[in-house]
Amino acid sequence: MPHVLPPLPYEYNALEPVIDEQTMHLHHDKHHQAYVAGLNKAEEELAKARAAGDYALIKHWLKEAAFHGSGHILHTLFWENLCPPGQCKGQPGGHLAEKIAATFGSFEKFKAEFTAATVAVEGSGWGILAYRPFDGSLVILQAEKHQDLTQWGVVPLLICDVWEHAYYLKYQNRRADFVSAFWQIVNWDVVEARFCRAAGC
Repeated sequence: MPHVLPPLPYEYNALEPVIDEQTMHLHHDKHHQAYVAGLNKAEEELAKARAAGDYALIKHWLKEAAFHGSGHILHTLFWENLCPPGQCKGQPGGHLAEKIAATFGSFEKFKAEFTAATVAVEGSGWGILAYRPFDGSLVILQAEKHQDLTQWGVVPLLICDVWEHAYYLKYQNRRADFVSAFWQIVNWDVVEARFCRAAGC
């Protein structure tokens, strides 16, 4: 079955003033849709290669699948972990809050480290809080593009998109301002649920 663009879980203007309606239309309808199309194309070409036994372009199509597939997955998770400002609680609770405090020292220390890592992504990419089942750890990761610098086996919990198309219409080159405003629209209920599914709490 081909991959499809998931609908947003809220209206296009629901995240204003943090993210404007025009950016949401372009980001979701154009950029995310392009990753869905790219993943479908890569998987179609890999299926053709498999059927023909011709793997001359295997490196190319696997790279395309990794890039577009990661873009599709991260965008889907990104939309889900946002909520309209004023409807979001300011920080997590429950088991996730305890794990963050145990790992980073406090929520504020976690927030400072996540912010710094996300602002410092080189070029286009993402800041990610992830759960690592290998050793039961929380880790903060940078992802350049969609797939570089990540770790095997982690479960993304909180994702912040810092490709320029995510913020440039409103914030121009002020990525740090966007990441600072991002905290107003984090849906911690979704992030907590992801953590508990991954960690078994």
